[in-house]
Amino acid sequence: MADNPKRTVLLGLTGGIAAYKAAELARLLIQDGFTVQAVMTAAATRFVTPATLQALTGRPVHTDLWDASVPNSMAHIDLSRDADLILVAPASADFLAKLAGGLADDLLSTLCLARDCPLMVAPAMNRQMWERAATRRNIATLEKDGVTILGPASGDQACGETGMGRMIEPDALLQAVRGFFQPKVLEGRRVLITAGPTFEAVDPVRGITNRSSGKMGYAIARAALDAGARVTLVSGPVSLAPPAGAKSVNVVSAAEMFDAVKKEVKDADVFIGVAAVADYRPVKASGEKIKKTRGHVTLELTRNPDILEYVAGRPKPPFCVGFAAESEDLERYAQEKRKKKNVPLLAANLAQTAIGGDENELILFDDDGRHELARAPKEVIARQLVEHIAALYAEQQSARHRKG
Repeated sequence: MADNPKRTVLLGLTGGIAAYKAAELARLLIQDGFTVQAVMTAAATRFVTPATLQALTGRPVHTDLWDASVPNSMAHIDLSRDADLILVAPASADFLAKLAGGLADDLLSTLCLARDCPLMVAPAMNRQMWERAATRRNIATLEKDGVTILGPASGDQACGETGMGRMIEPDALLQAVRGFFQPKVLEGRRVLITAGPTFEAVDPVRGITNRSSGKMGYAIARAALDAGARVTLVSGPVSLAPPAGAKSVNVVSAAEMFDAVKKEVKDADVFIGVAAVADYRPVKASGEKIKKTRGHVTLELTRNPDILEYVAGRPKPPFCVGFAAESEDLERYAQEKRKKKNVPLLAANLAQTAIGGDENELILFDDDGRHELARAPKEVIARQLVEHIAALYAEQQSARHRKG
């Protein structure tokens, strides 16, 4: 559960089939400790009823600009002043056009115009509507005006077509709301993260890999985004969707990951090497499937490049964070790795307790000693790690500034 028990989110619903997802979003927000006030357009009530949102939020749902239940008849003022954030999900093409043009002809558009808090919108529409020049102009105007655009995603649509325009899923919207309330300790910083396993081909169907799920690296990417950073995520093959807002670079082998890091690192302020990169690869992968025989098969392996060592060894390296997963003698191996790689911070854990699961526990090693992050969901551990990184990075920058 997020630490937002007194935060109020005004959840606006406009007309569209994706309105059914807003019910799940409301449930998730309430479950996470937020107060949710729903406001619906007349079109939204054709897809999901106000009674549904009222049952989920425990609060009356407002639909009318002339709501007599509001003592001063100024619902558009009172509702927006009570909110810490307005999230319109789904936001139809029509509603986005209203916002971009400053129109206010119903309760939701009026309170958005009269708001005194940030505004997020989650577009949802047919792919042709999303691709139209008018919609693109409206989105550009809203972004220029400081409105946060969440999505859309690509996929199957209710009309039977496939393409961009789907509203992103409720869980992703929850993460965006959580992130909005996180301290922006890495505001404007450029963070490069590696995540997941690598796969080293033996033949067209077999390879050398490991059990890394990528969950820790992806959680750190999300936490860095929430902290205000611009994030590039270089990921090996995983089954996870990259966090909205991150630049995603997909790779397979260690060599591909190394090439991607070399390309991206020149712009990075912080590098976090979370990926479980294979130490070795076959000297030569077979072009054909290796047939099973009664005898032994021998593979000749060669070392893969050490990505963390390369980044830390650059003439002007970014602030480097390494990861070490060990099966025994964790502290000794972690300390040795930190000194060998010459990185200011190394996060270590026992491989058998962390790989593939939803929870983790870390021991952080830096110049001040060791710092334990107790076992918790990886999202929580990621936020704690990012806060520690931000503090050390600020100290490093301050020390450099004092030196000249």
